[in-house]
Amino acid sequence: MSEMSTEAPTRQEVVKEEKKFMIESYGCQMNFSDSEIVASIMQDKGYAITKDEDDADVIFLNTCSIREKAEQTVRNRLVHLRTNKASKKKLKIGVLGCMAERLKSKLLDEEKLVDMVVGPDAYRDIPNLLDEVEGGQKAVNVLLSREETYADINPVRINQDGVTAFVSIMRGCDNMCSFCVVPFTRGRERSRDPKTIVKECQDLFAQGYKEVTLLGQNVDSYRWNLTSKGEVKNTDEPTVNFAQLLEMVALVDQDLRVRFSTSHPKDMTDEVLHTMAKYENICKYIHLPVQSGNTEILKKMNRGYTREWYLQRIAAIKEIMPTCAISTDIITGFCSETEAQHQDTLSLMQQVEYDFAYMFFYSERPKTLAERKYEDDVPLDVKKKRLQEVIALQSKHGLKSNERAVGKTFKVLIEGYSKRSDQHFYGRNSQNAVVIFEKAKGLQKGDYVQVKVTSCTSATLMGELV
Repeated sequence: MSEMSTEAPTRQEVVKEEKKFMIESYGCQMNFSDSEIVASIMQDKGYAITKDEDDADVIFLNTCSIREKAEQTVRNRLVHLRTNKASKKKLKIGVLGCMAERLKSKLLDEEKLVDMVVGPDAYRDIPNLLDEVEGGQKAVNVLLSREETYADINPVRINQDGVTAFVSIMRGCDNMCSFCVVPFTRGRERSRDPKTIVKECQDLFAQGYKEVTLLGQNVDSYRWNLTSKGEVKNTDEPTVNFAQLLEMVALVDQDLRVRFSTSHPKDMTDEVLHTMAKYENICKYIHLPVQSGNTEILKKMNRGYTREWYLQRIAAIKEIMPTCAISTDIITGFCSETEAQHQDTLSLMQQVEYDFAYMFFYSERPKTLAERKYEDDVPLDVKKKRLQEVIALQSKHGLKSNERAVGKTFKVLIEGYSKRSDQHFYGRNSQNAVVIFEKAKGLQKGDYVQVKVTSCTSATLMGELV
């Protein structure tokens, strides 16, 4: 009987080197959330994620078109990347998101800055587009969808602390504010199945996450199985509005904090406010963009509410949740804004006393209603002067808000170490204020602690463990 051979096979195994991708996100929280969807799709295609530009075979920039400055930042970055590409021929560069949809042909053909352009609703097509690029072609897909929500894709959490996470609950926007490009770059509004939202939040909590932020261009218009007129689409399925969704997520676990962004003044209901007040783990913080304090300018902006309506919503928040913090967005120098109308914005700020604000001067965006209908006639120096007045007033209000917190004790979620010292933790309270305090033995990221505020700046609270 012959013996079996014990020699190793002579066939050589060819090990394919793993390809890597890098993704940079610009703009709003929705873009950062979308980048996590793209990361999941890329990993399924066999790519590993890297933070090293020199190590990447593919670099994606997930872009924002909301303001001219945001686009210019991306352009500068693309020029830098194309220069580096000269020494790394195999490097592929892709632009994703809002800027991709708006400037598709210009980026690909005229300026030759990128190899592929992918709009916000076409991320599933990235593997096919990459194959086209590998074959020497330029690739583009910026088709908008009325159905795509990426509800079945499990996002890969990028650059996160393992404590807080974004969860997209809807996509697109139907509001058509005259200054905004979002409806043109992200398409019509559609809501995600609430069961998939709750499941994602449950999974995050099981992985150790302690806070989720529910994202939408206008979360208050979230509706499942409901038309925009409030009619039931399918009588065999339950209907879910935003207040009900908030409650569903809050009930995942009392130790899971729930935040959301962004609210719209014309759609925010008392039902949402009462739901927030009912659950301790729904954070007492609302971002409620006003944009202008003048009703005539609000009408030109197509915001759908008046100064009086907005102030009524503020009054409702303060009545139902007296401890709720409120932040806002303000645009100075919108088309035809007079000095008196600007003063209306300052007087509204005085009345509300926001805890925080995002403040900008008006930047005309192509394809918007404002570009087509109104003249951008406020001089740049006037826009900037008004902006500085808004910033100065908000700085006073921000400091006043933080000074009110001194001496009070808050429940704080530890999110990591302070940027200035690894001997101090930082976290946020329910009102979204950053709190810095000395670290203590046995504590770690993701723990809840009670912190008494002892001092403050206009931006930060300092405290001590109780």
